Amino acid sequence: MSVPTSAPDSASSTAARQPLSRLREFAAADEGRPALLGFVGAALITTGGLGSGSTKQHDPLLESLHLSWLRFGHGLVLSSVLLWVGVTLMLSAWLWLGRRALVGRASEYAMVASAAFWLAPLLLSVPLFSRDTYSYLAQGALLRDGLDPYAVGPIDNPNPLLDNVSPIWTITTAPYGPAFIMIARLVTMLVGNHVIAGTMLLRLCMLPGLALLVWATPRIARHVGANVPVALWVCVLNPLVIIHLMGGVHNEMLMVGLMAAGIALTFERRHVAGIAVIAVGMAVKATAGLALPFMVWVWMRHLRDRRDYRPLQAFSATAAMSVAIVVAVFAALSGVAGVGLGWLTALAGSVKIINWLSVPTATANLVHAVGGLFFAVSFYGVLQVTRVIGVAIIAIALPLLWWRFRHDDREALVGIAWVMLVVVLFAPAALPWYYSWPLAVLAPLAQSRRAVASVGAFSTWIMVIFKPDGAHGMYSWPHVLLATAVAVFVWRVLDRPPTAEVSTP
Repeated sequence: MSVPTSAPDSASSTAARQPLSRLREFAAADEGRPALLGFVGAALITTGGLGSGSTKQHDPLLESLHLSWLRFGHGLVLSSVLLWVGVTLMLSAWLWLGRRALVGRASEYAMVASAAFWLAPLLLSVPLFSRDTYSYLAQGALLRDGLDPYAVGPIDNPNPLLDNVSPIWTITTAPYGPAFIMIARLVTMLVGNHVIAGTMLLRLCMLPGLALLVWATPRIARHVGANVPVALWVCVLNPLVIIHLMGGVHNEMLMVGLMAAGIALTFERRHVAGIAVIAVGMAVKATAGLALPFMVWVWMRHLRDRRDYRPLQAFSATAAMSVAIVVAVFAALSGVAGVGLGWLTALAGSVKIINWLSVPTATANLVHAVGGLFFAVSFYGVLQVTRVIGVAIIAIALPLLWWRFRHDDREALVGIAWVMLVVVLFAPAALPWYYSWPLAVLAPLAQSRRAVASVGAFSTWIMVIFKPDGAHGMYSWPHVLLATAVAVFVWRVLDRPPTAEVSTP
């Protein structure tokens, strides 16, 4: 009779310790210094967010901890200072890593590990720079309580969750697909109407999106011959992703991750899986569907090359199969969630947003400001016209871009990036995290020093122009000038020629 040995247990224990050992070695090495700086910044953001973030209207937890004073007077000033110092440290760490990546001194592991360091404290933070998470919970509670979130708004289901929803969204039906509504429903089933637990759990539900983005980005970058660390710097460590999507708890995180994973799978000739994953992304938020027409081109080329199909024959086959896959995915998810396609009619709800991040709104603001000096101008009348023009531009541009960028896989990425930029720029309204949509496909393309500097400057401007409580400073000239000055500084730091030693920016 043999005596079992402990070798397997020892081996598994060693394997479990290896990632932690490597992480400790990374943190102690020079390569890990930006990660530690960003970690301190994230910790300060989490601490400052208790008072200046998008906190609950009535928070018994803070009251029981005797920390309610952080929301008022000098306490609010202190909270705001802590948060913005944290943002400054995270941006500095991001620039530091960007400089290193551009000169080949940052590894793929360093990028992924840094993202983990920066994210860890934010998993405990209140929602930052947005109150959307409260709307998500309220919409999930509608489905939980037997109401159709595509037919009624949160106001039709009075409960403690409703107290924290932004007033303009209380009467708005859910514009999200069945997959996300199902997630929101599950969260509210598990935690009830507990806002804090719901927020934390909902943020954890966004982690698979970030993980998929980390998985897909290197594959896409290698496929088109791009620098992987630079690509990860653009779309994973970007403050729009770490602070806005994860800190702000936005379902864009799931959508972008699923879309990137679907693109990577399609490039790797796993076409059915790729289209299905993108369809799931659409069932979170419709924007992921912008990538699908370009994936049809990719699949068509693969089919034509493998089976010697004629172009029209290959296109017809792949288009039909893609439509069938999308219909099957939506039928399955809608059936499980118990909802229909009513969310499509709610997509126009964004017209309530008024800021000049979109070209139609910016144009209306400009016409109103300048024209108002000479004659009476109705801002909303002008806005209605500019928004119609914007929708027309989108309707014309999208098919043209789809046809123009059809020849190879790199062109497919360029086309998706352009399509998403056109939609964000000319849609009736936009919010900062909307600009995270094209990052996943732009990352393998924005590889030159000038391109990286432009992405860094614009991302920083978008980051700084919004306030931690979800408001924005776009109609405050001092705030706009400050955000612009910071963005110019970021551009100069990243566009600076490399030196022998890349130090803190």
